[in-house]
Amino acid sequence: MGGAGLGEHGVAGVAAKGREGWWDGLAGWGRPAMMADADERDRGSRRGVEREREEWVMDAAMARNGRNGAVGKKNDEQVADGRGADAHAATVEKYRRYVTTSFVAAIEPVVVARAEGATVWDANGREYVDCFAGIAVVNAGHRHPRVLAAAREQMERVVHAATYIYHVPVVADLAERLAEITPTGLDKTFFGNSGAEGIETAMRLAKAYTGRHEFITLTHAFHGRTAGTLSITGNKGRKTRGGPYLPGIAYAPAPYVYRNPFGTDDPETVAERCAEMVEWAVAYQSSGDVAAFIAEPVLGEGGILVPPASYFRRVKEVLDRHGILFIADEVQSGFGRTGALFAIEHFGVTPDIMVLAKGIADGFPLSATIARGEIADSLRPGEHLSTFGGNPVSCAAGLANIEVMVEERLPEEAARKGERTLGQLRELATRHELIGDVRGLGLMIGVELVTDRGTKEPASKEAAAVRRLCREAGVLVGVGGQAGNVVRFQPPLVIEDAALERAVEVLDGALAEVAGNEDGGRSSRVEAVAASQG
Repeated sequence: MGGAGLGEHGVAGVAAKGREGWWDGLAGWGRPAMMADADERDRGSRRGVEREREEWVMDAAMARNGRNGAVGKKNDEQVADGRGADAHAATVEKYRRYVTTSFVAAIEPVVVARAEGATVWDANGREYVDCFAGIAVVNAGHRHPRVLAAAREQMERVVHAATYIYHVPVVADLAERLAEITPTGLDKTFFGNSGAEGIETAMRLAKAYTGRHEFITLTHAFHGRTAGTLSITGNKGRKTRGGPYLPGIAYAPAPYVYRNPFGTDDPETVAERCAEMVEWAVAYQSSGDVAAFIAEPVLGEGGILVPPASYFRRVKEVLDRHGILFIADEVQSGFGRTGALFAIEHFGVTPDIMVLAKGIADGFPLSATIARGEIADSLRPGEHLSTFGGNPVSCAAGLANIEVMVEERLPEEAARKGERTLGQLRELATRHELIGDVRGLGLMIGVELVTDRGTKEPASKEAAAVRRLCREAGVLVGVGGQAGNVVRFQPPLVIEDAALERAVEVLDGALAEVAGNEDGGRSSRVEAVAASQG
């Protein structure tokens, strides 16, 4: 990995500072004042952004120092539009007083003032490389011009018209386009607002079409936060204090090669055994009334689990023998994220129902449940509806987003960038004992951290520390997995190669910091970071 464009804060600079000084070097990468090298790479396109960012920093400094009366007025304006030190403090305080956040251990101390492409700026003007994309949502990048233009144009026409009471042209257009780009046979779409609403719709369709009432799902699965979707979520931590949940739910083991109950590290053996467990779920956990099997083609919240190549083919054979529908949850893996437009394309099977959300409209709230026509038409009048589902503005954004995906070849870009990044991360694994496994497809990548490679004890506190250290160095990553020990790389697909390389280098330094001293002890900084994360 090269450090081109990183100046004195590149790899050589970090190495020169040694273990004790690496952090000061990395932290500078995220500060606006240290962007001269980036300007040299692309001075023409970045000059305006740099001037604006410098103005933010200057305004914030003047506001803190209170040098004259005009500063106070300027600072009031900054608070109003989300810029400056006081805006940061005011937003954090309003969150504390007025926004319900008790269900998260902590909110990242970043007050987002602006975002573009794969870059986020906070209220103080600090720049971050975004490697989480709002939980894999802005696949085409923050504020893609074509998506924004389509949304603005639609807002000049109609914002809301009750899609399931009146005919709205842009809704029809998006449904037609989805039928064209999704796997063969998926023809009709129900539009909702979120992934959970889309999954609830899929479950309702499966019951209505088959006349059956049970479901098979996977351990480690995550399908949403509603009562129905939590019922099919295989994560105790997400379900605590929310029951009772739906009856008639059976679980089969996820095809988690790194951690499986079969005593093997052979992917195809795991695929075979896990498919057999779907058969067992039908035989021993159901009453023979199974409507559908539901799975994420790549399990996201569960830790970026990529099934072996033959897994879904083997499972589909089981389902077809028993007349069970296959629901593919593409909420997180869809729209180019894995290097294909939809992740299920990697596995050579066609689902009966597919659920889309997150990346569907590049940040505008929208979900789509698309199914075979006969399944989609199985609902009767009065059985389903969504007031805001198929919002015209979101649908216009969704149409533009699809064209961006196709014309800018974003799935192909994700495949290329992902292969390169996976190689770099696997090289890190040869030098960092904390890394137990590196896995992914395209730009949906997980780095699983363990305290001991032999026992595979999850390094949950270390993962929390890595996330914070990366943030402090100007890179935003996610953390997931059942034990919260998987660092997640899911950036906008438009991210530049240099930004991805920088993110890997920052992770490299963070892992070194977390590893502590040479005898394996943990540094006091890591203990403090872990404690602050709850």
